[in-house]
Amino acid sequence: MAIQILIVDDHQIVREGVRSLLTALRPAWAVSEAGDGMRAIELIRNHNPDLVVMDITMPDSSGLEVVARLRKLGFDRPILMFTMHKSERLGSEARQAGAQGYVLKSQAVDDLIRAIDILFAGGTFFGVPPEPEATRDKPSPGLVFFSGVTSAFA
Repeated sequence: MAIQILIVDDHQIVREGVRSLLTALRPAWAVSEAGDGMRAIELIRNHNPDLVVMDITMPDSSGLEVVARLRKLGFDRPILMFTMHKSERLGSEARQAGAQGYVLKSQAVDDLIRAIDILFAGGTFFGVPPEPEATRDKPSPGLVFFSGVTSAFA
C-alpha cells in the first residue's frame, strides 16, 4: 500500500506545488489535498493518512487549532507544519499543539522531503533558525507582497 500524505493549505497553488514536488521526488506516495481545517479533519477521520502537511494560517481555523483538535480525536500520525512564518514562538506552539515538525515555505525545496523522511523515521524537524528580535513573527524572507499594479514589465 502506498504512503498517504494529506496537504492542508487554503491556497490551491501551494497545494498543487507541494503535490508536484512530492510526487516528482517520491512517485509511490499518494498525495491528497484539503483547502481548510474542517475538510482536513473530515479526510483524516475517513482515510487516516500516514502524514499531514498543515499550513498554519487559514481562514476558517488556525492549523495549530486543527492539530490540537486532531490530537484530541486520537490522530497519532506525524503532522508537519508548513508556513511562511519564520517564528520561534510559532514553532514552539506547533510542538505544544502536537506537531512533529515545522518547515518554512521559503525552504520547501531544501527541507520538505528531508523533514518528511525524518518524521517517518520517528524524529522531529523544526527548521526554524534563531532570529533577531526585530524580525520575529514576520513573513519569511523571499516573500514579496504587492499592493498595486506596476508597469515594470510594460
